[in-house]
Amino acid sequence: MVEHRLVGKSATVTGRVGPGMTGEVAVFVRGGTESYFAHPADGAEVIERGAQVVIVSAAAGRTMYVTALGTI
Repeated sequence: MVEHRLVGKSATVTGRVGPGMTGEVAVFVRGGTESYFAHPADGAEVIERGAQVVIVSAAAGRTMYVTALGTI
């Protein structure tokens, strides 16, 4: 799947997302769940495991930039 098509979708944090670290999110796509690397969209937000996020943008290498749901 082309990652940019996931922009705007919600996901669940499966590995803590924060500045200077690579987190992980699970996204429901094509009838199943896929994992993607994740970074905070603003470069500073810390999002704990289990939180719901929105994918703000995507980059190569299965990398998503996310923000906590409700903070857009």
